[in-house]
Formats: sequence, C-alpha cells, structure tokens
Amino acid sequence: MSAEVVPLPVKEPSLTPILSLTATAMNSVNAIILDRMQSEIPLIPALAGHLIAGGGKRMRPMLTLAGADLVGYQGARHHKLAAAVEFIHTATLLHDDVVDGSETRRGKETANIVFGNPATVLVGDFLFARAFELMVEDGSLKVLKILSSASAIIAQGEVDQLTAQRRIETSEERYLHIIGAKTAALFAAASRISAVVAECSEAEERALDDYGRNLGIAFQLVDDAIDYDSSAAEMGKDRGDDFREGKMTLPVILAYARGDDQERRFWQEAIAGFRTEDEDLAHAVDLIRRHDCVTATRERARHFAQRACDALSIFPDGSARRAMVEAAQFAVSRGY
Repeated sequence: MSAEVVPLPVKEPSLTPILSLTATAMNSVNAIILDRMQSEIPLIPALAGHLIAGGGKRMRPMLTLAGADLVGYQGARHHKLAAAVEFIHTATLLHDDVVDGSETRRGKETANIVFGNPATVLVGDFLFARAFELMVEDGSLKVLKILSSASAIIAQGEVDQLTAQRRIETSEERYLHIIGAKTAALFAAASRISAVVAECSEAEERALDDYGRNLGIAFQLVDDAIDYDSSAAEMGKDRGDDFREGKMTLPVILAYARGDDQERRFWQEAIAGFRTEDEDLAHAVDLIRRHDCVTATRERARHFAQRACDALSIFPDGSARRAMVEAAQFAVSRGY
C-alpha cells in the first residue's frame, strides 16, 4: 500500500486577523471620525463623508490600534489618535486628487469631480485642523511631535514627487525617498504612537516605527505595481493614472533601465506627456511585462514587508503580532 502525500493548501494572507483584532476599538474610532467631521457648514460633512464613507482599508488607524494591543495598552487614548491619523490620511487624499486631477477613487467619482477643486482643498484643510485638535486634546507633546513631523514629511514628499514628475532620469533611490516620505512616514507614525501612549521603551517605539515604515514602503510599491498589472475594477481607480500623469514609479524606472534604445525613446516621449493614448498605455504595459518589472517591484515589496515583520521580533508571540505580520504579508500579495 502506498500513501499519496497531499500538501496542505497555503492560505492566502488577508486582513481578517487584524480586522478582527481591532474591530471593537475601530467602532470607537469611527464614532470619533463621524463626530469630528461634522460642521454647521453642510458642505463640509457632505464632502468629507463622500471619501470617508467610500471604503478603504483603514490600514493606518488599524496600525495604531493593533500596536496598542501588541504592547498591552489598556487605555483609550489611542482611539482619538487613530482618528487623527485617518483624518491626516483623508486630507492628503483630497489634496492629492486635486493635484493629480483624478476622476475616480475606490470605484466612484472623486470629491473634486463632485464638489469642485476649491471645496475639496478647503475641506482637506478642515480635516487637517481636526486632526491637530485631536492631538492637542491627547496632551502628549511627544505624540504631537511625531504626528506633526509626519504631516510635514508627507507634504514634502508630495512636493518632491511633483518635481520628479515627467523627469525620465528619476532614479530608484529618489523614488524610494519619495514614497518613504509621502506614504511610509504616516505608517511609521501611526504605529509608533501606540508605544508612546503605552509608555514603552525607546527600543519598542523604534521597532513599531520600523514596522510601519517598511510596511508603508511595501504598500506603496505594490500600489505602483498594480497600476500596470490590474484592471480598473480591481483597483477602484482608472488604470494607467500614473502613466498618464508622467509619474516615475518603480515599474517604469526598471522598464526604462532594462529597455533598448527604441523602448527608451518611447518612455521618454510617454513620460514627457506625448504618448498618453490607450494604445500607448497598452504598449507601456507590454514593455513592463516583457522586462518583468511588476514582478521585480513586488519582489522589492516583499523585501520591505519582511523587514517590517522582522522589526516585530522583539515583541512576544501572540495574536496581535501574528495579525500584524499577516497584514504585512497581505500588503504585498494583494491585487487591489
């Protein structure tokens, strides 16, 4: 008699563990968000709610909540701070959509299309102000310094990305610096503040900062890969947005570096804004696939995700650490 060895199926990583871990606390956070986005000016909650109610993974506030669970924090200060983190993120999205001229996000029209650019910018400013109100109410100068510094770094990263737009010579090093600022800084701050409110050691603060920062870089790398790898239905935004806006993301940087002279001429014209039709996008996707640039981008994302997981090794094993590790694994395996 012979026995056939059947391998156990490998479970795809998901956000389910971290969603379950933070569900109760997230209800409190959502209640704070709903309360603080209200105003006697009806346009403000209408426009803010258009984006906030539109879905999204809520990754950043979840990191604050999960981090608090990881370090055994028993209080409730992290609820307001997680709401502040989400307001900062939402404000940057509103401003980004105006800067980029985006038309869809999460499968529906962006606020700037529905309400106009001026109102969208101003409501973004309102949400930033609400975030800082919540930080001040917390009363910790250290928390205020971490989140205010992250806000400044995000703005600098967005400006840096704007100046790199349509510049074919943008290097991988500069690209990583840009996403480290515009995306990873808030991931890092959101994770770190949970250790601050719990009065943890500097080593634990740094570990959570490293976790968030590396996760944020991995998350953005995958976002940039998806723009050349998934349908608009999966992404909830227009496919090829980055391409038409002339953004030098890693798949393009790699394709340009790996291409021949003819391919490089195409990229020079495309990034300069002279090749932006659907057939040009299709050609760009073909070149990126030909040189395995999406695969290479995801491989780099896995590297940063592993660094994020390694940063948690100073904490004892448990449901919180496992959930945060799986969240990092999900970040690089997702298709949307």
